[in-house]
Amino acid sequence: MRRAFDQQRRLDCSSVRELRLNLNCRDEIIPILRALQHLYSRPQLRDEILELVARDVNNGSSRRRGRRGMDYWQILVLGAVRLGCNLDYDKLQNLAEEHRALRQMMGIGDWDEETRFDWRRICDNVCLVRPQTIERINELIVGEGHRFVPKAAERVRADSFVAETNIHYPTEASLIRDGLRMILRFASRLATRLGLAGWRQHKHLYQQAKQLVWRIDRIAARKGRDYQHRLRDGYRRLLELAGRILPRAAALVEQTTASVDLDVMAWRAELAVFLGRTEQVCGTARRRVLQGEQVPNEDKLFSMFEPHTQLYKRGKAGDPVQFGRLAMIYEDAAGFVIHYQVLPRDAQDREVVVEQTRLAQQRVAGRIRHASFDRGFHSPENQRELAKVVSHVCLPVTGNRQAQQQEQQATVEFRRARKRHPGVESAIGALQAGNGLKRCRDRSELGFERYVGLAVLGRNLQVLGKLLIRREDAACQAAHSRRRRAA
Repeated sequence: MRRAFDQQRRLDCSSVRELRLNLNCRDEIIPILRALQHLYSRPQLRDEILELVARDVNNGSSRRRGRRGMDYWQILVLGAVRLGCNLDYDKLQNLAEEHRALRQMMGIGDWDEETRFDWRRICDNVCLVRPQTIERINELIVGEGHRFVPKAAERVRADSFVAETNIHYPTEASLIRDGLRMILRFASRLATRLGLAGWRQHKHLYQQAKQLVWRIDRIAARKGRDYQHRLRDGYRRLLELAGRILPRAAALVEQTTASVDLDVMAWRAELAVFLGRTEQVCGTARRRVLQGEQVPNEDKLFSMFEPHTQLYKRGKAGDPVQFGRLAMIYEDAAGFVIHYQVLPRDAQDREVVVEQTRLAQQRVAGRIRHASFDRGFHSPENQRELAKVVSHVCLPVTGNRQAQQQEQQATVEFRRARKRHPGVESAIGALQAGNGLKRCRDRSELGFERYVGLAVLGRNLQVLGKLLIRREDAACQAAHSRRRRAA
């Protein structure tokens, strides 16, 4: 059984509308709570958002039956605070159980000592919300913010960045080791459950794989005389070990297809997945190391557990090589992220900028008049197509001679947009440092998209909250960022 929020007034808990926040505190949770308080005070907007959450949480089930679950409002609050403050689930649990203002925002009074928030419970409920729903909630929040700054949507600046996935540095040897570990684990479980022979030495086989990978790593790190020959020999022995295990595991998958045991079916499915991924890595290792072939990135796998991970070489200082996914954001003049998108694995900036700009224009009902990009988005076709979408486009060309010619012919609007554009790096830095987008801590591609959406949701709520606080008291500490205060 679930409900939108508790409408019963409590003696030990003030109404959300009457909740008093410490505006002399610079912690990022204050503007988030202020923005949530504003959303709660707008019944039509609040009900629309909670209805979106309800559709995902109770997808295919009745909200009037079963045990008492978390309210939709509580799920929204905890999901916003998690990445709005860049918290892991353990810290979020502690805040949900100890932070007085946060508990009152969720409708939990001071006398209520029974309502607890285990981190697993928070995770299970927040992860029920789909990325598309979070995107729609962000759109509603941005629309509410534009009621106070209606001209903010006229100027936007866009850029992309790499949000890293939570993986170790990938080498073919380490990936084969990861794959064999999971294959041996599920194969031994299946054999034990069904009484099949042949997997009694699964621990010994994994130790052999670990020792071979350790030797390969030492050779690659130390190098020395004729190290490439020794490296190829180490990979050859590792691939021979994998070649003995993989066919046996594939045969085990075929042997267990008739079983209707739910555990057996789940383990068989996992085993088949890791079999395919390990065979792919073995193939690329054989081509690259033993045959000396230059393997393209689209044929490579960079993680056994996050197969959607891609390699990017963007020339960033300190991060010449990044493993993750490319995300694109559009920031307006007020600081709201009006549109964001996790790009396809093989897509580049210049290939998607026109389509994403059209989507951003639709988000704000065609109010974008000025848009700026960096030269990584440039192509002659993009120059023409973007001019059809936005009235004033600032898109620097590549090449020194062309750039000088463009600078000489540039209008005043182009020069102003060019000077303002680097500010989008501040928004990206805030998302990475303050909202957890430096490295995604959730699993799977769906979890990655949800994680990015929740980070943007937390950022937009912070912007809305500070906007509301400045309207009430422009001199208070919570109305300004720490960076601006220090300056």
